[in-house]
Amino acid sequence: MLKLRLKNIFAAGKNDVIGLDIGSSALKYVNIKFEDNLAKLYVSGIEEEMQAPAQALKNFAQSRPAGLVNTAVSGSSVIIRCVDFPQMHDDEIRKALKFEAQKHIPFAVDEVSLDSYSLKQYAQENKILVLLAAVKKDFLIQRTELLKQAGLRANLVDVDSLCLVNAFNYNYDLLETGLKNKTIALLNIGATYSNLNILEGGMPFLSRDIPIAGNNFTRKIADSLSIDLKQAETLKKNPDKDSLEKLLKAFESVLSGLVSELRTSFDYYESQHASSVVKLFLSGGSLQFAGLKDILANLTGLETEIWDPLRKVVISDNLDKEELKSAALRLGVAIGLALRR
Repeated sequence: MLKLRLKNIFAAGKNDVIGLDIGSSALKYVNIKFEDNLAKLYVSGIEEEMQAPAQALKNFAQSRPAGLVNTAVSGSSVIIRCVDFPQMHDDEIRKALKFEAQKHIPFAVDEVSLDSYSLKQYAQENKILVLLAAVKKDFLIQRTELLKQAGLRANLVDVDSLCLVNAFNYNYDLLETGLKNKTIALLNIGATYSNLNILEGGMPFLSRDIPIAGNNFTRKIADSLSIDLKQAETLKKNPDKDSLEKLLKAFESVLSGLVSELRTSFDYYESQHASSVVKLFLSGGSLQFAGLKDILANLTGLETEIWDPLRKVVISDNLDKEELKSAALRLGVAIGLALRR
């Protein structure tokens, strides 16, 4: 069975790679090739209809000779923890993984696939900080079987949150932005989950999935305006002037719950580290709704910026740059996957 793979997680790849993000509302994919150490995007697409994921994957596989893909998982079956290990080599960490994992994850260790990545060494304290990732085996099997039925094969399975870190680090130089020694947060607002990462020096010291996201906005709009979910989703993507104020109020009430979760995460991080989050970077399809960034900035009190997963990616001449620009906010996970070996 294919296992979760975090090795070389923050290294750019050298090969022709397809990143396939199987979301709850859309299938997003990119094909990146590395030329002169630059990532060049040759293929990109979003399949919106995901009521039948198996069929969407078959359509994808039939329309392009994909074969081998990098994909990712997220949600309640996935756990990420940053754990202090005694100072040891990577092979010793692997041997100790199961023993340490059972102290930190809410699942039986035999029910999960595990992997790890060494983040930081504390030589004076004889410790090493290790990123520990666990995914339930039955969920991983379900995902890889879905790919197999479509004629696809997973080269590696990553975690959505960590893909976003990879994409962000490729596109943003913290030294250039004056944030090298600062703590920042990445928030990706998807359809079912919002992925949160708190980064210090470009490394994730806290990663979690929050079950408040775009679908919550849709349900709130439907309730507020007494319309069905399909109408609410259409209105969310293309708001009219008459309902704009009501939509903003609906969004703000959902975002208040999301910000409460963010503050809990920030407080936990700050209790473990001698620094505070100074800036929030946003991505995800829900940010296509104007005003969301400003609401989040007001609610968090943080400097807030929407980041571009394609900022330093070279776009092939055969792609529509304007179309890609409008889709970029939704491609963060797929880009992060395609940057892996």
